[in-house]
Amino acid sequence: MQPDQQEQPPMKRMPHGVTYEIFVQSFYDHNGDGIGDLNGVRQKLDYLAELGVERIWLMPVMPSPSYHKYDVTDYRTIHQDYGSLEDFKSLVEEAHAKNIQVLVDLVINHTSWDHPWFREAKQGPGNSFRDYYVWADKDSIVDVIKKKTVTYDSDNLTQWHAVEGNTENEHYYGFFYKGMPDLNFDNAKVRSEVFEIGKYWLSEMGVDGFRLDAAKYIFPEDRAEDNHRWWQEFRKEMQKYNPDVYLVGEVWAETAIAAPFLQGLNAVFNFDMSFAIPKVLNEGRDTLDIIGKYIAIQERYQDYSNDFVDATFLKNHDQNRILSELGGDLSKARMAASLLLTLPGSPYLYYGEELGMLGKKPDEHIREPFLWKNDSLDPGQTRWMKAKYSTSKKVRSLDQQVRDPGSLYHHYRSMIRLRNENEVLRYGDIAKAPFHNSNVLAFIRSWEGRSVLVVHNISKSPQEVDLDLTLFKHISFKKESAQVINSSLRMDPYCTVILE
Repeated sequence: MQPDQQEQPPMKRMPHGVTYEIFVQSFYDHNGDGIGDLNGVRQKLDYLAELGVERIWLMPVMPSPSYHKYDVTDYRTIHQDYGSLEDFKSLVEEAHAKNIQVLVDLVINHTSWDHPWFREAKQGPGNSFRDYYVWADKDSIVDVIKKKTVTYDSDNLTQWHAVEGNTENEHYYGFFYKGMPDLNFDNAKVRSEVFEIGKYWLSEMGVDGFRLDAAKYIFPEDRAEDNHRWWQEFRKEMQKYNPDVYLVGEVWAETAIAAPFLQGLNAVFNFDMSFAIPKVLNEGRDTLDIIGKYIAIQERYQDYSNDFVDATFLKNHDQNRILSELGGDLSKARMAASLLLTLPGSPYLYYGEELGMLGKKPDEHIREPFLWKNDSLDPGQTRWMKAKYSTSKKVRSLDQQVRDPGSLYHHYRSMIRLRNENEVLRYGDIAKAPFHNSNVLAFIRSWEGRSVLVVHNISKSPQEVDLDLTLFKHISFKKESAQVINSSLRMDPYCTVILE
C-alpha cells in the first residue's frame, strides 16, 4: 500500500481499482532483442497510469525453461530475458511513485523438473530433497507421508510420471504436466521454504502481493479443507512482512468450491461471471439473471469472509480473448467493458483487452504481442512470435486508437476514469433494479447514503424502461444516445446510462 492509503478505513485499503495483467514477454521490448522485459514495462508505466490502472499483475518473471514461465527453476531471481533483480526493483520503485502497485505471479503448487530441488529428489529415496515432492508406487497410486495415507486420482495415471532412465516402480505426482512436479505441502520444510520465498518478494523486492497460481491444487482436491487451512496459514505469515499484503487466488471452479478459499485469501477470481458476461452479450438478452447470479455469488462469499473483494474479469491468459469470444463485435466488447467496470469488486484487465486484441487457443495465440504501432514501427514492439490473430490487419494499434476518440481504447479509458472518480461505483454495494427487461442489465449501486442506477442495453435494438423519477431524477453519465421522456428511459443499442 502507498503511504497515503495507510490512514484510510479498511474498506478503502482493499483493492477496488483496476489491475492490469501483463505477459511481460509480449508487452514492450526495451533492449531490442524482440522479447518484452521489465524495463519495457517500466517504460510504459505512464501509459498504464493514463489508462487509469492502479496495480499491475506480472505473469511469472522467474527463471523457467518454458516461454510461459509457469514452471520455476529459481524463486529468488529474474529470468534472463526479462532483466535483473535491479531492473525489477527499479520497476517497483517507479510504479509506486506513480501510485501503481505490483503483484507477481507466485507459482508454488509445483516447480520445474529442472529446479535444483527436483534434480536432487529424483536421485533416489535416500536424498534429502526426496520428500519435497510426492512419490508413489504406480500399482497402488497412494502416497504415504508421515504415516498418513493420501489417495490421489487413481483414475488419471497421466498425473503420475516415471523418472526418465529409472527402472524403479516409483512415480512422482505432477498434476499439470510431467515437467511440473507437485511440491509436497505435507512436508514442513516445503512450507517453510515457501514462506521464505514470499518474505523475499515482499520484504526485499517490495511487491504488494501475489497472484497465486493453481491455488486449489496445493493439496489434492479431496483435501479441500487442507487447502483452505494452508492459505490461512500463508496469509498470516505474509502479514508479518506486509500487514496489507494482497493475495488473489486462481481457483478455477464454480463459486461453491471457490468461496471457502476466502477464509485465507483476500480474493478469488470470479470465473462464473467471466463465462456469464460473454454468454448474455452473445445472446443479446439476460437469459441467466446475471445480476441475481452476481448477488448470489457475493452472498456465498460472505458465508466465509467479510474481508474480501471480488476479483472480476472478462478473460485471462488461459482463455480465448474476449473479443474473439464475442465474434469480433466491437459494440459487444464495449458493453463487456462497461459491465465489468460498473460492477462491484476489483476488475482485472488482460493486456491488450483495451485494444480489442484477438486470440484463440492454443495458448501462445492468446498471448500474442501487444500492438503499439501499425506494421511494427515501434522499436519496442515484441517479436518473439508471429501473431496469428492480433495482427495489424485485424486489430487497430494503440497509436491509431489514441487518435480516434471513438475507439475501444478511449471507451476503456473513460469507463475506468468514471469508476476511479465515483465512490459509489468503486466501493458500493449492489442490488437489483426495480424493473425487468430481458434485453437490459440494470442494478443499483449504493455507498454511504448515495445511490446510482446503472442501466445497460445489451441488445442490438433500442430499448425502453420505466423509471421511478422520485428515486433517480437525472442522467449523470451515458455512452451512446439515451434520453428520459416522461417517466421512461429510451436507449439506443449497446447503450450504458447511469442515473442519480
